[in-house]
Amino acid sequence: MVNCGLVTQKNVPVPLKSISVEVRVQDHVSTVSSTLLYVNEEERPLEALFVFPLPADAAVCHFSAKIGEQEIVAEVQERETARDRYDDAVSSGQQAFLLEESAESPDVFGLSVGCLSPGQNAAVTIIYVTELDVQADHSLRFCLPAVLNPRYTPAGSGAGIVSEISSVCGAVPYTLTLSVHVSSPKPISKLESNCTLDPLVFLHSDHTQATVNLSPGHMFDKDVELFLYYQDTHQPSAIVEAGVATAPSGSLMRDPVVMISLYPEFPEEVMSSLATQGEFIFVMDRSGSMGDVMHHGKGAQTRIESAKDTLLLLLKSLPMGCYFNIFGFGSRFEAFSFYESVEYNQDTMDQAMKSVKRMKADLGGTEILQPLKYIYSQRCKPNHPRQLFIFTDGEVENTKEVLDLVKHHVHSHRCFSFGIGEGASSALITGMAREGSGHAQFITGTDRMQPKVMQSLRFALQPPVFKISLRWTLPDGIKVEKLSQPIKVLFQGQRALIYAQLKGESSGDSEGMVTVKYRLKDRLVTNQLHFCLKPTEETGLAVHRLAARTRIRFLEQKERASSARLKSVRRKIVELSVQAGVSSVHTAFIAVNKDSRETVKGPLLKRRVQTYGFRHFPNRPLLRGGGPGSDCESDEELSGGGCGKRRWSHNLDPLLQLVSLQKASGCWDLDVTLADAFGKTEEELTNQKPAQVEGSVWATLLALIWLYGCKIDQRVEWQFVAMKAASWIGSQKVGDLSECVCVGNVLLGCQVTKETLGI
Repeated sequence: MVNCGLVTQKNVPVPLKSISVEVRVQDHVSTVSSTLLYVNEEERPLEALFVFPLPADAAVCHFSAKIGEQEIVAEVQERETARDRYDDAVSSGQQAFLLEESAESPDVFGLSVGCLSPGQNAAVTIIYVTELDVQADHSLRFCLPAVLNPRYTPAGSGAGIVSEISSVCGAVPYTLTLSVHVSSPKPISKLESNCTLDPLVFLHSDHTQATVNLSPGHMFDKDVELFLYYQDTHQPSAIVEAGVATAPSGSLMRDPVVMISLYPEFPEEVMSSLATQGEFIFVMDRSGSMGDVMHHGKGAQTRIESAKDTLLLLLKSLPMGCYFNIFGFGSRFEAFSFYESVEYNQDTMDQAMKSVKRMKADLGGTEILQPLKYIYSQRCKPNHPRQLFIFTDGEVENTKEVLDLVKHHVHSHRCFSFGIGEGASSALITGMAREGSGHAQFITGTDRMQPKVMQSLRFALQPPVFKISLRWTLPDGIKVEKLSQPIKVLFQGQRALIYAQLKGESSGDSEGMVTVKYRLKDRLVTNQLHFCLKPTEETGLAVHRLAARTRIRFLEQKERASSARLKSVRRKIVELSVQAGVSSVHTAFIAVNKDSRETVKGPLLKRRVQTYGFRHFPNRPLLRGGGPGSDCESDEELSGGGCGKRRWSHNLDPLLQLVSLQKASGCWDLDVTLADAFGKTEEELTNQKPAQVEGSVWATLLALIWLYGCKIDQRVEWQFVAMKAASWIGSQKVGDLSECVCVGNVLLGCQVTKETLGI
């Protein structure tokens, strides 16, 4: 019998036995300590390689190994130097450990464990710090990546750490324990997870500290997600952290560092008028893995079916007169209906909906670079800002090349990215949004795709913010050195982080201020934050390390953007990485047990230890125009309002059924399909129609009443559909509709007011 899991080619279990994780969350910063226990159960000395995921924005700041009672703390060194030391140690029979970041993607790390004697244990500890992302419901998301899909490698690409990722299946033979300690100046409202947790225990009566543990039996088949809910989460804040007195004078680690969290609030009168112009391009992953289910619960959709529903909502929510297009990608890419963006109207929406209806997960692997190059080669539409929506469940080997391409075109578009399912690359998803001045979302577990995507559409329709400026007001004697890149984008209710180094001393005022100014439509908006310059005593060096990581990422991008690969920039990266003890693409952590009493003798066995993953398919780059297939229904079946006179057949969800019947202009027809969506007969609808309104107005009014009366809990999904409907009714100049609303309420069993409907 062949085991299916983490085994060697000879069916021998791998040496990783357990992973123990401790998480300390302080406000919106988490410090994560992971200990991996290795046991050599072979009869000969062993060398093992473990490839594993970390959050893309994590700052790895500690690496150590404990063998017996002896602990070896690793040093950060220049990458090639560290590799040479590791190879020399292993070849001479010494125990050695090497931790290095993938050169292709910053969310993949390789851990080499060398020269474990037969029967010997080694406990390897990795510590990293990371920021917690703000979610649509105002929670803060912590993710412990447990799934690392094999990275799709385009033809001709070089191999690196990611080439070690292979496909395995079944339960992994190592265990996971996870404990979390949360502290915040704001009371903790609740903590939720996609995994089973023990009860939350509050440590103080004010609910500012709490602990929780992962329940035993976690199968390690999905990422572990925690969602923290604080009271007053969306408040601007500042943390000033003291430096290290023994660090070189004037260095980042010597001086205090401040982390500013800003939550811009836009004027309500500005936010109430969303944009009616734009070029919206939807890029959908159609690789084979999109055929997997969203989760393993009862009635779960496949990812591609959920994507169809999402595209339906997006297409119905677009404003008349904008431009749009849809692409599917895998090993090759296809334009769904149009080679270039077209004006949004009834005809073009109908054509697009036909293509969406027959969309399948049939394009092989995950090659995203070529479709992006094609899209960026198309000229932008004047007065229609380009908004790019990218959906993928995959991982790519050339992450940094993709991000550099997005960054190169940042001034011509905004990029909104969506990671679907377990194991989607956080480096790819967050990186595309960051470099494209957009917003990233992750859809995992039982999450529904539609509400998160529609939140991003709201961001895309917000008036663009421009001329963003930042001014520091500090006491005499203190200067600021900016560590973050300039703020390029601001969204209502979303956090913007700023890191800065504070130089000098002041004997006077102990307060500073940061002022952010920007133009929103035709008005100047100012946000200010006052903060205390006295350093906090609770964060250790977490803020310094996050600031160092931020600066290192900026320098790495600068180096890649230079054709000369500037040696001076590389030196700065290595210098800062070594000084701060934070990983980079040009450094690695190296630990050698120089004090072992005798060297390990005998030939080494090599073991490759991978995480749970899925398989992709070979590369077949090809550009195809037209629809994604010919196995579709007739035009009669699909005509009218996108899906016209028939159901959105794969899904009986009443909301999607109703939305599928809406016209591009925002109205509905009074017919049997609309009546069926309400659970009524056509005669019931027509017989109750007030005399003063014609059929389409009555139908559209009923649709609005039903949405507000029966689906208010899903309002984020249909908000733009309703806005279009209310606007269309207003354009018909039908007079007072109070009587019609009353009749509609009785007919549909609802109780909504005319004012609620926005008409």
